[in-house]
Amino acid sequence: MPGLTVSAHRPCYHGPMNVIYADVLFALSIFTDYLLCLVTARFCALRLRRWRYLLAAVFGGIYAVAVFLPGMGWLAHPLVELCAAGVMGLISFGGEERLFRCIAAFLAVSASFGGAAWAVALRQGSLPAPDLRLLAAVFVGSYLLLSLLSLTRQRRAREHRAEVTLTLGAQRAAFTALEDSGNCLRDPITGDAVMLASPAALAALFPGQGALLTLSPVELIERAAAVPELKGRFRLLRCGSVAGPALLAAFRPDEAQVDRERRMLLVAVSKEAEGDGFRGIV
Repeated sequence: MPGLTVSAHRPCYHGPMNVIYADVLFALSIFTDYLLCLVTARFCALRLRRWRYLLAAVFGGIYAVAVFLPGMGWLAHPLVELCAAGVMGLISFGGEERLFRCIAAFLAVSASFGGAAWAVALRQGSLPAPDLRLLAAVFVGSYLLLSLLSLTRQRRAREHRAEVTLTLGAQRAAFTALEDSGNCLRDPITGDAVMLASPAALAALFPGQGALLTLSPVELIERAAAVPELKGRFRLLRCGSVAGPALLAAFRPDEAQVDRERRMLLVAVSKEAEGDGFRGIV
């Protein structure tokens, strides 16, 4: 189990425990590694892909058994363990926007589970051969605790999020935005509020023109003026920031809804408006 059982090196299975049952170890590995992947996904606020977590757990189970096969002791080397855990992370979270962050979280969660299991086994005096039933109980308890913490974290995060829907002509873009009470941007002409949105969040509004959104504000407006359907849509908006005065390219959508409430606002394009679980700031 690269995600967890490899945290307990080969010596912990020696001594009084002379026989290791491969089927029991394989089943326990799948069980615990699946929980590790699931907890990590919830902590990272990912869309759950359970079949991928199960596939990664099967890989972890095969690895855990292989470590104890004759002549395969080299698999227990820390670098090999780390590589195996990385493969599990790729299987579970490959394709996610923040892949390396997800893998790092997976390793951290694995270390937490492994540390809890080791501490309980040490306290119970069951080292160097910890009871597998005790380990399973610790895994389940740790999973429930971390799941509770994850749900609390997600609930608090949602309290400061808003679902935004923008409409421009026949196009529509929907994304999650961070509600920031410190966002004081206003349209100097109408006084309407200004929200920030990342190029990725707005790409659906400008099919075939998404690359324009990644340009500097001045260049974006110049290029957009050459596109008939975008001509006159964008204008420069001056704003202040910690780094000093800055310019943003902004446009007015035909309709804007924030948590299903219609609002009159401008939308400014900003690469800095994207973060963990949101693609805009309102």
